[in-house]
Amino acid sequence: MKSNKIHRSDTGLFSKQQLDMVYDQAIYKDFISQPFSIDAFEDQMNMKLKQYPEEFRKVLRDSLINQYDRVEMTTSTASNIDSILDNKTYTITTGHQLSLFTGPLYFIIKIVHVIKLCKELSKKYPQHRFVPVYWMASEDHDFKEIQSFHVFNKTITWNTNQKGPVGRFDLSGLDEVKTQLTELFVNHPDSEVMNLIDQLDGETYADVVRGLVNALFGSDGLVILDGDDVELKQLFAPIVQKELDEQFSFKEVLKLNDTLSALNVKLQVVPRETNLFYIENGIRQRIVQEGNQFVIDGVGVYSKEDIFSLLAEHPDRFSPNVILRPVYQEFILPNLAYVGGSGEIAYWLQLKGVFDLLEVPYPLIQVRNSIVWLDNATRTKFNKYGFKLEDLFKEVDVWKKDYVLNNTETAPDFSALETAGSALKDVLKNTIITFDPFGEQQVKAEVARLDKQLQGIKAKGIKKMKAQHENAMKAIEQIKQKLFPENDLQERHVNFFQFCADGNVQSRIGDLSEAIEPFSNDLILLVDDLH
Repeated sequence: MKSNKIHRSDTGLFSKQQLDMVYDQAIYKDFISQPFSIDAFEDQMNMKLKQYPEEFRKVLRDSLINQYDRVEMTTSTASNIDSILDNKTYTITTGHQLSLFTGPLYFIIKIVHVIKLCKELSKKYPQHRFVPVYWMASEDHDFKEIQSFHVFNKTITWNTNQKGPVGRFDLSGLDEVKTQLTELFVNHPDSEVMNLIDQLDGETYADVVRGLVNALFGSDGLVILDGDDVELKQLFAPIVQKELDEQFSFKEVLKLNDTLSALNVKLQVVPRETNLFYIENGIRQRIVQEGNQFVIDGVGVYSKEDIFSLLAEHPDRFSPNVILRPVYQEFILPNLAYVGGSGEIAYWLQLKGVFDLLEVPYPLIQVRNSIVWLDNATRTKFNKYGFKLEDLFKEVDVWKKDYVLNNTETAPDFSALETAGSALKDVLKNTIITFDPFGEQQVKAEVARLDKQLQGIKAKGIKKMKAQHENAMKAIEQIKQKLFPENDLQERHVNFFQFCADGNVQSRIGDLSEAIEPFSNDLILLVDDLH
């Protein structure tokens, strides 16, 4: 396994804002705590120590133990959970929706990134302990976003008509997913992946995801946290009540939105006047204030006093939306940094005012590593046709043209044609001007016509040569489609298990772990060794 790095700006796949969030966070210094760096963690620990209540540690530890009730906890994870009682222990967190069978590749990349980040921090600050956390977005209700995944040119979908928080779904229809997965790996009945398919079991879908992720990363001490927890929400209830009473988050986000817009920052999320949902099984509805009342569609209308009483009795029925979920996370965790995708991290820029108002420490934020993974089949094509890794980031037509010109012995030399064409343009211009001193438009039209003819001649020549390299041309198209489907990164489409065709999983996670560098910003090209 080999890995290479390329500056993200050389790929054409990232916007300026995304590049700035990776390479130059100082541009956004007014919207973050401080730019991400290994040295910044010292200040972050001091700030969190002062502002994170000691009594929260026991509540958090006990809640996590309860959450693992139906999962076999590894020794490493149990040790990390117990260590939360120590005020020298801090968390590093990433989060994601409950994607079916881990969904797109970057689900796995995120988690490996935080695990490696914790290891690097332990070397820098050996007197402290750093616990990797995966925050399960179990209260999210956008089932369409997580119900399918793509592997081996096949789309596998969980068909169910359930509504509401996906973590509370029962497992109706999931057996069909397990059957399809088993068929894909039927030639490897004793492999690791078969054990993982068996993990798709439990009382709720949250159980399924916890079991699967625990099987993948429990040996690394990963702690899996479900925010849909009555004890943790009891801690957060005062902030929920403040939101119901004052709609403070809406006001604070709007203030920053104006400033960000003036800097041409693309706003990722739109705040509501009340940034809360009401949830029960099958229901996740916005809480909307109308005058002195709160309306929950399909549930009821509440006075302020009544909804406060409901919150006191059932804090688990109140769910923060995208604006308040990060605050909830940082409020209940001794957390130092949040790692996510570039779009995800961008919306944190809108939230600094909310954190400051509540006096909750704003974490360091980091864009996760991005990876393009060349498997054996792709690597074979590269070797066969002599492709270079830098070719990957060319447009298809440019790559094809460059390949043809560099690999055709009798390739025509267009330089003489271009020289003659340039001279002819000058002759045209001078000739027309002699009989029409104001004939600039005619000059432009004739030059444009000549350019079109010259380009046509060159295009016919290139096309003729491409036909001589038909297989290479097809290989280029296949590689681009495989690694950059829909002109996007492979990691956003293909499932991790695409790279586990033999059913072996931990060795592939090891390959990812070896390649990922938490303090490197460049895109990583991961290249399989040929077998």
